[in-house]
Amino acid sequence: MKKYLLTLSLILSATISFSQLSTTSGEVYLGLRKLNVLGSVLYIAAHPDDENTRLLAYLSKDRLYRTGYLSITRGDGGQNLIGEEQGIELGLIRTQELLAARRIDGAEQFFTRAYDFGYSKTPEETFAKWNKEKILADVVWVIRSFRPDVIITRFPTTGEGGHGHHTASAILASEAFAAAADPTKFPEQLKYVQPWQAKRLLWNAFNFGSTNTTREDQFKFDVGGYNPVLGKSYGEIAAESRSQHKSQGFGVPRSRGEALEYFKAIGGNQPTTDLFEEVNTHWKRVPGAEAVEQKINAAIAGFDFLQPQKSVPALVDVYRALKALPESYWRNKKLEETKNLIEQASGIWIEAFTSQPYAIKGDSLRVNFVLNNRLGIQASAEALHLDSFDSTLSATLAKNKNLSISKTLFIPESMPSSQPYWLSAPMDEGSFNVTDQKEIGAAELAYSNIATIDITIEGEKFTFIKPVKYKFTDPVRGELYQPLVVLPAMLLSVDEELQLTKGDRKFSVQLTAQARRKNVSGYVRSISLKDPDSQLSWKYVPRNISLQEVNSTTTIDNQISAGRDNEYSFMIRRDSSTEMLHYGQSLHEIRYDHIPYITYFTPAKVKNVKLDLQTRGKRIGYIVGAGDKVPLALEKMGYEVVLLYEKELARNNLQQFDAIISGVRAYNTNAWLNKYHAKLMKYVENGGNLIVQYNTSNQIGPVRAKIGPYNFNISRNRITDEKAEVRFTNPGHPALNFPNKISAADFDGWVQERSIYHAADVDSSFQTLVAMNDPGEKEDRNGLIVAKYGKGYFTYTGLAFFRQLPAGVPGAYRLLANLIALNQKKEM
Repeated sequence: MKKYLLTLSLILSATISFSQLSTTSGEVYLGLRKLNVLGSVLYIAAHPDDENTRLLAYLSKDRLYRTGYLSITRGDGGQNLIGEEQGIELGLIRTQELLAARRIDGAEQFFTRAYDFGYSKTPEETFAKWNKEKILADVVWVIRSFRPDVIITRFPTTGEGGHGHHTASAILASEAFAAAADPTKFPEQLKYVQPWQAKRLLWNAFNFGSTNTTREDQFKFDVGGYNPVLGKSYGEIAAESRSQHKSQGFGVPRSRGEALEYFKAIGGNQPTTDLFEEVNTHWKRVPGAEAVEQKINAAIAGFDFLQPQKSVPALVDVYRALKALPESYWRNKKLEETKNLIEQASGIWIEAFTSQPYAIKGDSLRVNFVLNNRLGIQASAEALHLDSFDSTLSATLAKNKNLSISKTLFIPESMPSSQPYWLSAPMDEGSFNVTDQKEIGAAELAYSNIATIDITIEGEKFTFIKPVKYKFTDPVRGELYQPLVVLPAMLLSVDEELQLTKGDRKFSVQLTAQARRKNVSGYVRSISLKDPDSQLSWKYVPRNISLQEVNSTTTIDNQISAGRDNEYSFMIRRDSSTEMLHYGQSLHEIRYDHIPYITYFTPAKVKNVKLDLQTRGKRIGYIVGAGDKVPLALEKMGYEVVLLYEKELARNNLQQFDAIISGVRAYNTNAWLNKYHAKLMKYVENGGNLIVQYNTSNQIGPVRAKIGPYNFNISRNRITDEKAEVRFTNPGHPALNFPNKISAADFDGWVQERSIYHAADVDSSFQTLVAMNDPGEKEDRNGLIVAKYGKGYFTYTGLAFFRQLPAGVPGAYRLLANLIALNQKKEM
């Protein structure tokens, strides 16, 4: 059973959905017409949000091609408008946002193993981190698996796309266009796929802002049409799709009317009249398929929008004709499409669900199956299969009567936890490590909790695959479905994942073990070190752990003396007669309403960093922005942090705060901040200290934000090389000297980038403190600017504190402490 499910991984990635989706007669009709279209197109770009959703919607729902989007990365390195998640967590969110977008525009979603490490200015910098050959192999694999007739890139190879990842994605597409057809390239893939040569590779020219790459001599066509069957224009569908990118604030208005897209061939020949010129997109490309085409045409001609179930016998006839053809790519794809259409046209309802959100290893779970033959076609349920459970039914499905079956299943300890497949192994600097060739490229996989239901329809047996979902009713949102999550019997967590230590480097770690089922036991057995040569003294109270009740917990206190910066992973082991089991996973959950709930695991670990830090001031007001983890870092530094939303900012006497810090993008996300500019400036003038972290522009919607006491603009300038030299332009300034003496060493170990969204057009009242530049670029001095105003200080900083502080970069803590201390008197 598991082997069978593995072969379906790419299919499952495109078909498992957030909720139970309904299909209209119009969509069934378009699906019928699509059976006669044997063409495919793959769109390739670098990130979530790079895809042309209007073009995807047009190709999928007007031209009815099999359409896919290959995003080279999952968007891990971007900014987050809706929460504090960064890195892999942001990549998890954006993966689901892309899948939500694809459910709307009808395309399929794929990824490579590349990690979005943040903004890159050149493809050379990008490939240095990604491992070009590794990611090229992934693009080749997706092309060979998907077999596109036409490949389209969002960006050119010549750099007009700006971002180094953008240019790199085009270079990879260009090289993969040829490599996919070469059997000497990545021959290990040929166990599963065949070499594939697409007909042409096109660049989708664009007009973004001040960059217009479209030319009238380029091939162009209109994608702004209206689909009367769906009742929407492709611009309207595209807007709904693109607006799923909520973590990036990419909600867009619906558009109607002509919308021309421009293309230039960069591989193969330039089309003159049609995108698929010289490509056979009809059944003539499959030998012996004349009868299939005739049967499809008959089904289309006889389709009844009010009674779609009348088409089921004709569709079953098509299915049988397809089965009689020799094995081939298009025969198999159209078999799957026909089976889906039979399910949709018949109105059969099939679901497998549980009332529990978790399946606990070593425990039982009750699973409910419901089938309903809503339109009364000729159908009978034959069998149910789920892991080790098999049930023969042989039950006729009466019209609009529920057939309900419940089974209690045992969840074996061997079942894998619900970990996103690309996070299962430790990653490299610029890419994830996925070794199973069949997994590469998939948006997500589902190896467990997959039910198969055998139903005979019009005398033909079909096997439908359904994920077991957690089904519940929210009092506000109504009936909801979420992924069913497989958990270990015991979870282990630490009180603080980052420990900042001084002097003797002693610190305490409190482990919490939580039972997720009854009667779980074990004992603390080992601790593994990132640096095994590190000196370590570890003290804890040795004892067996025995938790009798579900969700009961116990704590284990540890005292650690570290010899150097290190990481410590904790584990609770227990012996069994067949294998050594251990519990060492911490559970992380991400919850947003617009995407499925996300669950992933990390080892229960602590990172220890030595920090030579002096602070001044105690109480900090933090204006909450788009979301970041800076307040937690401030608490680790010893400050009392008060979160300020609009009510708090309106009601509080601001002079109680030694400093006020605005969160990242606070002025972009909080229109109300403009109302409090005068109050904030009065706070500064009276001796306060206001520190504004980066914003993406001076605009709050259509209104220009008032940010500082003196004028400055916010630019797109940034320093992407996290190792770029930092030079002090004003070495005597208090921010570089009190209470911590800042040196070049404080910029060692920075992650992802130095800074983003620098100030520009800066008033002469500001002082600059640091100068930086990326390789080959001119110096920029506006990443950190400070001005004295009245008795207090105002600071704007593009320095990426929001990334450095959670990563435990000591210098970032020391410099931020100095900025906070600007209005504090130096102690003699």
